[in-house]
Amino acid sequence: MRLLHTSDWHLGRSFHRVALLGAQAAFLDHLVETVRERDVDAVLVAGDVYDRAVPPLPAVELYDRALHRLAELGVPTVMISGNHDSARRLGVGAGLIGRAGIHLRTDPAGCADPVVLCDAHGQVALYGLPYLEPALVKDAFGAERVSHEAVLGGAMDRIRADLAARPAGTRSVVLAHAFVTGGQPSDSERDIAVGGVEAVPASVFDGVDYAALGHLHGCQTINERVRYSGSPLAYSFSEAGHRKSMWLVDLGPAGEISAERVDTPVPRPLARLRGRLDALLEDPALTRHEDSWVEAVLTDPVRPQDPMARVAARFPHTLSLAFDPEDRPEDTDATYAQRVTGRTDQEIAEDFVAHVRGGAPDPAEREVLRQAFEQVRTDSAAREDAA
Repeated sequence: MRLLHTSDWHLGRSFHRVALLGAQAAFLDHLVETVRERDVDAVLVAGDVYDRAVPPLPAVELYDRALHRLAELGVPTVMISGNHDSARRLGVGAGLIGRAGIHLRTDPAGCADPVVLCDAHGQVALYGLPYLEPALVKDAFGAERVSHEAVLGGAMDRIRADLAARPAGTRSVVLAHAFVTGGQPSDSERDIAVGGVEAVPASVFDGVDYAALGHLHGCQTINERVRYSGSPLAYSFSEAGHRKSMWLVDLGPAGEISAERVDTPVPRPLARLRGRLDALLEDPALTRHEDSWVEAVLTDPVRPQDPMARVAARFPHTLSLAFDPEDRPEDTDATYAQRVTGRTDQEIAEDFVAHVRGGAPDPAEREVLRQAFEQVRTDSAAREDAA
């Protein structure tokens, strides 16, 4: 059985205020053509269909057109909600839409209710495991701890139990939206940490033939049976080195996996340039970036005059300009944003306590901070889902 694994469409998202709806439409055109030309048997969409809980109308219309085209091809599609989606909104009409072959899995309670397809070698059970906010589903899955590993483990126990009751030789696929240990993040993913515990081991998916993952925006292989497709478009300059693609997965008669990357259209390449202004304007090696979206970091000791206009004269698609002067005193002139880049909310809060008090928080205080951030995340997720 041939599966097309994609995720993290983030319909409605922009790139540094540049609208991407046209590029997202081009990607969906490409996806539909790939399904048609490569004889795909099922499409897997592993969450973050939209970029936010209440997407703009043009994004909803684009999504609607894509579903109609997939349904017209007669190719089943299994789609789960991610941490950017509103599960309730995405799941509206799931029963009716399912009759057209578009199977939405947004309710955690239905994670062990698979879409069952058949080929010449028997049945394939496709389980859709939507994004699980640990504090909201802990009790439902009998988890002992509020962590992603605990709730995913509980959900996977249900899936393995259902699979064990099916005919011998039934092959299995799980769609999930999570941060699996060994995956490489980028700057454009929304943090899903709860109490600092966000990563789950790949072993949580033991017992299934293929785990189609979403959340991380770089296409990557955790192991042969556990893979991220990554986002089809770049959503931050940290993805400048990514090769954007989907996975075309052939599932053999005994669960063997053969996977091929199918590249997605690139609206415009990304370039991260760093150096003194004059050097960037004069370096002939940078000619290849003149049509790219550019992030430029100027290292001149003194801020040049009219830097953005001068950079844009050579690189007209410059979207970000920052300054990092050479030989400046360490951190003294760093902006707040620069000082907190790459740090979790918990780490920032602990640093603040240490700064104002002159000493780091003790373990009990760290636990209070952890619980406070966890409660904020839980309340925010509940509000989004109820909105």
